[in-house]
Amino acid sequence: MEATAIETERPATRHQQQTPRPGRCDLSVVAPVHNEEENLRELHKQLTEALAPTGLDYELILVDDGSTDTSLSILRELAQSDPRVTVLELRRNFGQTAAMAAGIDNTRGDVIVPIDADLQNDPADIPKLLDVLNGEPRYDIVSGWRKKRQDKLFSRRVPSIIANKIIRSLTNVPIHDFGCTLKAYRREVLEDVSLSSDLHRFLPALAAWHGAKITEMVANHRPRTAGVTKYGLWRTVRVVLDLIIVRFLGTYMTKPLYFFGRLGILSFGSALVVLGVAVAQKFGWFWQPEGLHLNRNILVSLSALMAFFTVQCVMFGILAELLVRVYHDRQGRRIYRIREVIRQGDDESNS
Repeated sequence: MEATAIETERPATRHQQQTPRPGRCDLSVVAPVHNEEENLRELHKQLTEALAPTGLDYELILVDDGSTDTSLSILRELAQSDPRVTVLELRRNFGQTAAMAAGIDNTRGDVIVPIDADLQNDPADIPKLLDVLNGEPRYDIVSGWRKKRQDKLFSRRVPSIIANKIIRSLTNVPIHDFGCTLKAYRREVLEDVSLSSDLHRFLPALAAWHGAKITEMVANHRPRTAGVTKYGLWRTVRVVLDLIIVRFLGTYMTKPLYFFGRLGILSFGSALVVLGVAVAQKFGWFWQPEGLHLNRNILVSLSALMAFFTVQCVMFGILAELLVRVYHDRQGRRIYRIREVIRQGDDESNS
């Protein structure tokens, strides 16, 4: 699978106004929010300025992820003043992935565009993403690429470059910037993707394993002018750990017995080799000119442990197969809890 970077400098073309369908809309923009009180009104203004001229029927899903400042109050004001705004208040700080999952699960749009609330992503890039998504050839995902990233070199950019190279090599999805939140997804490619931990950055890889066609577009990245960043170097470590999960999900999610079976075969083969060396040592081979009795050779014990580990691998594989079947039979579990959904005209909370 190939992904091609598209550097867009021309203005976005005007989209045709479509008649809204009941319960559906053309575009959903999802913004997780955590302590961004200084940016929210400007974010709403820029999103409106970028999307209103397109003629699209769109909605803004703003997810308050346990903010401790005045973010929620500002979000309530925005929801009451703009019927396109829906605010989801989570019961506590669940993290960016959970907030994004909550937003995506409550969207109505045929196309879903996540965006950061810190104004480093440029809302003016959204129409351009849509142009690429709906152009020729037709893509399922257009990923933003912060080619000229406006972040600190050693604490943010260098770790990101290293992490992206590792992710590209292990997922075989050749995009440059997995960490860029600004992406455009067709709804259908997200329907079978389950989010947990910090896996939102791996959405293109998870969707690609379901057959999605992906490209990328150079996106404008702006320096943060208000608020403070929520990420540090520890995030890079978490990305590497999550990558192990993603690699397993992409390769063995539907057949975990194969993973444990390979470990079992490797362990059993090693056990036979070690036992063979022990037997050879009994007859004077492998630096034992006088012979070494099997009951005194530690390699026999090591071989027995490897054989026992083989049995364990098979049992783990069977248990994992059962768990996978339970997982697929019980879809619909959520990794977040919504306290309230706020829309224009709501007089009482929905808990």
